[in-house]
Amino acid sequence: MAVTMEQVKQWRARFEEEGPDAVLRWALSGFHPDIALASSFSMEDIVLIDMMVAIRPDARIFALDTGRLHEETYEAAEEMRRTLGVRIEWYFPERAAVEELERNKGLYSFRESLENRHECCRIRKVDPLSRALSGLRAWVTGQRREQAVTRRGLEILEIDEAHDGILKLNPLAGWTERDVKEHIRKRGLPVNRLIDMGFPSIGCAPCTRAVAPGEDPRAGRWWWENPEHKECGLHARNAGGNDRRDKGEGEE
Repeated sequence: MAVTMEQVKQWRARFEEEGPDAVLRWALSGFHPDIALASSFSMEDIVLIDMMVAIRPDARIFALDTGRLHEETYEAAEEMRRTLGVRIEWYFPERAAVEELERNKGLYSFRESLENRHECCRIRKVDPLSRALSGLRAWVTGQRREQAVTRRGLEILEIDEAHDGILKLNPLAGWTERDVKEHIRKRGLPVNRLIDMGFPSIGCAPCTRAVAPGEDPRAGRWWWENPEHKECGLHARNAGGNDRRDKGEGEE
């Protein structure tokens, strides 16, 4: 049965106080195996993988291989697979769509306009995500409110209208970067080497750069665009940076 906004509001109030481990225990108990974490192998995702596997060793983790990831991201994925014994479900873009895009517009069309960048993200990320979420009742992300202007209104639980109204969990929404790093330190977890190279936000190699000390964590993503545009479509509800908390509005 689909969850209602009234249920979501009640759960939000409960888990805002209880923290990420509590919401993950509840979600894995009620939704497994129809719940999965979408991982880009950022610090946040590594924390969530650790938490989820501690609760259920068979917790589901999936990743989107866009074809243009950093080598360090593949290394981090392998390290998590070996260290924690997780099975990563990889999803790829449709071959024909990538071939057509690159033949018609070249390899860097995403830098020419916002429309072109959204097209590339749709082919390489959004469409594979839709396939990954097909059949699920809930999914987990590593988003945090502190990360960007587009995420300031982020809730711990949402109804994802863009994906058939399934439940979307952002367990680390209220965590700071310090909280994330402290969990990694305490647990002795491996991290993506890009983190130590100044990449707090990790995406495709041509669209991600290191950030300077004090810069917004998302400043290195699509750095040629305005901050309000810095979402790829995976989290379309965040686009525009509008604060719509407790209004029950879906993704645009």
